[in-house]
Parts: sequence; structure tokens; C-alpha cells
Amino acid sequence: MAAKAPTVGIVSLGCPKALVDSERIITRLRSEGYQLSGSYEGADLVVVNTCGFLDSAKAESLDAIGEAIAENGKVIVTGCLGKEESLIRETHPKVLEVTGPHQYEAVMGAVHTHLPRLHDPKVDLVPESGLRLTPRHYAYLKISEGCNNRCSFCIIPSIRGDLVSRPANAVLKEAEQLVKSGVKELLVISQDTSAYGVDMKYAESKWKDRSVRAKFFDLCKELGEFGVWTRLHYVYPYPHVDEVIGLMAEGKILPYLDIPFQHASPRLLKAMKRPANQDKMLERIASWRKVCPDLTIRSSFIVGFPGETEDDFETLLDFIEEAEIDRAGCFKYENVDGAPSRDLDDHVDQDDIDERYDRFMEVQTELAHARGQAMIGRTIDVISDGWDEDTEAYACRSKADAPEIDGVVNVTSETEIAEGAIFRVRVTAAEGHELKGAL
Repeated sequence: MAAKAPTVGIVSLGCPKALVDSERIITRLRSEGYQLSGSYEGADLVVVNTCGFLDSAKAESLDAIGEAIAENGKVIVTGCLGKEESLIRETHPKVLEVTGPHQYEAVMGAVHTHLPRLHDPKVDLVPESGLRLTPRHYAYLKISEGCNNRCSFCIIPSIRGDLVSRPANAVLKEAEQLVKSGVKELLVISQDTSAYGVDMKYAESKWKDRSVRAKFFDLCKELGEFGVWTRLHYVYPYPHVDEVIGLMAEGKILPYLDIPFQHASPRLLKAMKRPANQDKMLERIASWRKVCPDLTIRSSFIVGFPGETEDDFETLLDFIEEAEIDRAGCFKYENVDGAPSRDLDDHVDQDDIDERYDRFMEVQTELAHARGQAMIGRTIDVISDGWDEDTEAYACRSKADAPEIDGVVNVTSETEIAEGAIFRVRVTAAEGHELKGAL
């Protein structure tokens, strides 16, 4: 009887960038003949890919490590929290090994040590597009690692290092493989997407019969030729972002920008050491919408940053209303260990932070309701994410909705709708970011 192939379980926490790291790990595992398990019981060993951006994320990661140890016993830790190995080992001394973010070789070395692979020359090769943790019809496309910015509230550069962009032809080859494998939506991610290529001085690389620069606009233009939905995330509003709006108006790129503004008060943005010039941002957004009227803007904001006054907070509320931010996430400031903002004066009382968070969400909810009502009667394109038992409808997304973080369009249909199908519906009802549609 043939020996049973060693089996590894994966717990993936954190942002889509970490999810891509997990996908690369499982691709390597499968290419070497390891099996994957969706349960602790079925795994010979568990890899926990952690998040360490905020204290709350660290706590969640430590809890996940503890659960994996309790349920399985053999645990390797990787990811952003891996930078704090002493904290992990102090909390969970039974952890086998700890590696940092995107250290794939170190993870595989740890797996080889504690769960040696079987030699099997007949092992199936993994698909050319690799293995993914997302549904078959959409995939995250990571174009760079690290970040050159030094925002005072953020410790990501100390965890993941400075910006390292991938050559344009490598990104485009991966995109082509994903599309060939059935992907209908590419979600472009990195820590600072619009800074793509600056570290390599926008070097050209050979793609098909031409050379392509490693530059934000050039990459977007090429991705727009694959004929699938292409969605841009984590785009800092540098001046050259304006060039991409034309591609959105032409239908090459989805009319969707995920821009982490974080605040609107010039004084606080300076204290945050945010990149890009925020002056005249309202005018720029208005010009974008003049070129591309269907543009959706998603953003994230921080309330309670040290020194934030009531006037600063009111400036933020005025901004999200005047800019008509379509999708907004809000975070309560956390005094993260290692972040320069810990040393700033005038830290805001937690009760005030909580109260401002509630007020922000109230305003955002009102804005979402008004936009939802304005959608009723419109005909829009949607992509199906599959049948939802709870709503007894097909859970779909419009061009304005990224998976996991934005809204949903619940579509009723007597005929089956395949996952990944893109089709048109008429919006019949709305409740916040949740719409109802009919074929």
C-alpha cells in the first residue's frame, strides 16, 4: 500500500496581500506533493499566516495560533506577526518555527523539517496559474511587496520592507494565466499600487511583441486588454493617477478606485506623514467624475489620531459628504507598538474615539442609503458569486463592489446562474449597500 501523502492545513489571516502569500505557499506545497486539509483533524501540520498591523490584529493572530496548537499540536507561524517572534514564543512556546512575511522558502524549509515530503515522480503538476484561496472566478494580482512611505501610524515598512515591484512582464504573464484558468475579475493589490515601478525606475520588460514599462498607467493599460474586470486597490492619489481615469471611461478598467485617504484635515495628514499632495482633492475628484461619471470611490479613514480635535473631525465628515465617498471604512486609532505616532502629544480619550466612530458610521450609513435609493430603476452589470442560502437569491456584485468589503446585489432568477457569470440586471430595491435586482 502506498504511503499516505503528508497533509498540511492553512489558516490565513489579514489583508488580501497576505492571502496572496498563502496562495503561493499552498502552490509550493501542492507542487511538492503535499495534500491540503480544510480541518485541523485532517492535517499532519498547520501553517498559520498571521497579521500584525494593529494590536487587535495581533491579538486575533495569537488566538488563531493558540487554537491551532490546541486542535492540532504541530504549528508553523508565518506572516507579519512573525517579525515579533519573541512575542509569539512567549505566548505559545509550543510553536515549531516562526518566519516573517513573504518568506516562502523559509516556510517550505520549516515544513520539510517537521513534515518531510514523500518522493513521488507521478505527482500531478499544479495548474500553471497556481492554487488559490479565492473562488475560481476572481483572483488577487499582487504587483509589488513592501512600501516606501513612512506614515506615522503604520509599521508595515518595518515588517515587509521597502517597495519591491515585480517586472511588468511577470505581472502580465500571471494575469494571462489567471484569465486562461477562468478568472473573470482581477483585483490589483500591493501596499502602494500607484507607486508601482518607482523602485526600478520604471524599467521596461519584454511582453509579447513589445516592451512595457513598470509604471502604473502602462500596467493598467495592458491589463485592460485581457477583457475581464480589473479592479484597483490601495491607490494613493499621486498626480499620475489622473491618467488612469480615461481608461475607466473607456471601459478598459473598472470605474473603481480604492484610495486610503485616512483623513481630510491638512494638519492631521501632515502629522500622519501621508504621501501625495492632498490639496484640492475635492476638485480632483470632481474632475475624475466629469471624465468618468460612474466612478466609485472606496476609502478608509482613521478617527481619534493623536491631536484630532472636534474641528478636525468635522472636517472629515464634511469631506466624505462633499467628495461623495461611495464606500467608506472607518478604523479607531490604535496606539500600535513601534509606530512613531505613539510619541505624539495630545492622544485622544478612548470615549471620544468611540463617539466619533459612531458618528462617522451614522453619516456613512445615511450616505449609503441615499445612494442605494438612487440606484433603484437603473440597469447595471453584475458578476455572480453564487447562490446564497440565507437570502435565497444569487449573491452578485456590481462594478462598484469589491468582494468581501463592499456591497452585494441579490438577484432572483428561475434559471441557474453560474459563478462568475457577468450579466445585466435592473435594480428593484435597496437597503444601504445591499441591492435587489431582477434579470
